[in-house]
Amino acid sequence: MSRIVFHALGRKFLQREEDMPDDDGARQVIYQTLALGHHIGVIDCLQTMLSCPEDGYAAWLETLPESEARRKLAGVLRFGEIMIDASHAAMLALALTRGRDAMDDTQRGWSDALMRALAAMDAEPALYLMVKRHED
Repeated sequence: MSRIVFHALGRKFLQREEDMPDDDGARQVIYQTLALGHHIGVIDCLQTMLSCPEDGYAAWLETLPESEARRKLAGVLRFGEIMIDASHAAMLALALTRGRDAMDDTQRGWSDALMRALAAMDAEPALYLMVKRHED
């Protein structure tokens, strides 16, 4: 059985908040460097933040209104991998909110976890999620 796993940027070069630059531009350079490092295989900076069985994930998507957000999330079922970044945060949050009444408790928990990640992206736009299908 396959699982859909959300991986979030999880490590910083500077581990203490007081070491993080105050300048927003410098802060973004640090996060962009982390993101680039992942893509070239230099830095293992992603951590699992959510894992769902593929059939449960597909059922969760069915609770969302037909929209670009739903198509975005369904991309992992078609392509095996998608990236979610700050440019997707608002539309995904809106779809999750609109679909909430149709969700069961497990799906609401998944939505809550994803909403927290989307809020973090809103605060730090260089953060992103890699969503991948993993074969068990």
